Amino acid sequence: MTSPSASSQTAPHVPVLLEEVIAALNPQPGDVIVDATFGAGGYTRALLDCGATVHAFDRDPDAISQGRGWSEARSSPPRLVLHPRRFSEMVSAMAEVGVAQVDGVAMDIGVSSMQLDQAGRGFAFSADGPLDMRMSQAGESAADFLNSADADTIADVLYEYGEERQSRRVARAIVAARPLETTGDLARIVRKALGHKPHDKKDPATRSFQAVRIHVNDELGELRSGLSAAEHLLRAGGKLAVVSFHSLEDRMVKRFLREASGAGRAVSRHLPGEIPGDPPVFEKLSKAIRPSEAEIERNPRARSSTLRSAIRTTADARRLAV
Repeated sequence: MTSPSASSQTAPHVPVLLEEVIAALNPQPGDVIVDATFGAGGYTRALLDCGATVHAFDRDPDAISQGRGWSEARSSPPRLVLHPRRFSEMVSAMAEVGVAQVDGVAMDIGVSSMQLDQAGRGFAFSADGPLDMRMSQAGESAADFLNSADADTIADVLYEYGEERQSRRVARAIVAARPLETTGDLARIVRKALGHKPHDKKDPATRSFQAVRIHVNDELGELRSGLSAAEHLLRAGGKLAVVSFHSLEDRMVKRFLREASGAGRAVSRHLPGEIPGDPPVFEKLSKAIRPSEAEIERNPRARSSTLRSAIRTTADARRLAV
């Protein structure tokens, strides 16, 4: 998975930070590992090749359908179990198949390359398509939201999830131009509102597309719940590896792991000392791991990716986030 950019829509699907993710998980034959974001199956294939059994989650029916084509051929009985569900539901989903704990969880957050490359899914503006953006292909679409929400609500979404400083100007332009039907409609409106010039290095529509996509799919809520679910599923010594693609996601992962590691919080910036946190449920937190220049050259979509990993302790899991 990756984040959309106008310059990278035609790149083939390549798993990002694959070697680093596999090194962090260190899968052994017989391990049970959750691939929380199956996508095109890049991480899953590598995990299966290491001898692990993989439970792969994806809310996109296209991803699940593609995975069924090769899952049963991997071994007999198959070591790949596909779950057509949100990864925030992994605790209940695994309980339904009789698995209480796992050895590893991999999470590759954001929109997948397959979704970006299909104009009909409406995630990108490199090719005109319906203004959809739904990962699950169900529920409220981007067009539904933008054509019905008031300007203040749209502006809040653009500011919070896209970090768009001129969110109110863009939101007013969207409301004035309704109805919007295609990705091209949205891109043109944003560019006009922000005074886009063809030679600008970054298309200003990128921020708005990111924001609307995150809102429509509740991506940050899913990430929050998914991290908590991983904490509950991982056995002591189990490993978590999370790849994110923009600062909002990475900050959430970093904060979650810091709190989960038992790091205290300052009483005051004027006073020494810290208030002890909860007993650590994760340890050996990695630093932010980013792709090499060689990987970025091979796969431009890797440029914004960040991997963080940690190892589960023996402490009881905290309250499950919903």
